[in-house]
Amino acid sequence: MFSPYYAWAGRRRPDDHVCINVALYAPGADRWSMTERGRAALARDAGTFRVGPSALAWDGTTLTVAFDEVSLPRPPRQWWPRRMRGTIRVTPRAVTGRVFDIDAAGRHRWWPVAPTADIALDCGADGPRWRGHGYLDSNWGEAPLETGFARWDWARARLADGGAAIVYDTTEATGHRRCLALRVPPGGEAEPVDAPVRTRLAAGFWGVARYGHGDAGALPAVRRTLEDGPFYTRSLVATRLFGEPVTMMHESFSGHRFGSPLVKLMLPFRMPRRTGSRAV
Repeated sequence: MFSPYYAWAGRRRPDDHVCINVALYAPGADRWSMTERGRAALARDAGTFRVGPSALAWDGTTLTVAFDEVSLPRPPRQWWPRRMRGTIRVTPRAVTGRVFDIDAAGRHRWWPVAPTADIALDCGADGPRWRGHGYLDSNWGEAPLETGFARWDWARARLADGGAAIVYDTTEATGHRRCLALRVPPGGEAEPVDAPVRTRLAAGFWGVARYGHGDAGALPAVRRTLEDGPFYTRSLVATRLFGEPVTMMHESFSGHRFGSPLVKLMLPFRMPRRTGSRAV
């Protein structure tokens, strides 16, 4: 959905614009790969989605992501491309059944597939290994993001009881704003709750506006910026929800910025395209 090549091609043949994005954050070992490939690199069936050397596979209980990509330079932390190989296993504690509209017309939809999950990362003997809690969701739509949304903030936190809290705060291109807030008990279905209070957060280098959410009187604050781009930020945000302190994985998206032809010209530096790679 962020592919400039797909937009330049007139948004035809989405199977010719496929990608598995991998982003890892570890002390001294941040890695990012978002290489687009063509239809020759794509292979899929009911349980597998493969793009070139990387693939996602679902066996009924666990989603396994096997990746073998080249990490782009990330100065000043990484000046040269580096190979990144490993597996990520996401085991949902429950799979939810409810899909939500995130716009008034129902043209953009969101499914919080597994708000609570166990996750394991293994990058081999020379790479990071990690176990913890995870999350899985899915978005799809019938129109370009930049024509549907002026902006959004999304955030997810693990709660003390093992459940999760999710906030999806959108402003459509029409100016209409809606804030969908969910509380998910451990292993249960998502339950809509009253929207928390929104607070403007400090912007990053590119100036993308971002907002945090929390209980009345809470002071959400950015603890670390993981990605800072001309139309998108990913951050760790500390706040208070349902009376408890939490750290939220947070993203902000600017549809106005993403729709800019200049921004699309910048994207190939973070999202190169390879042709001729076949699925293996």
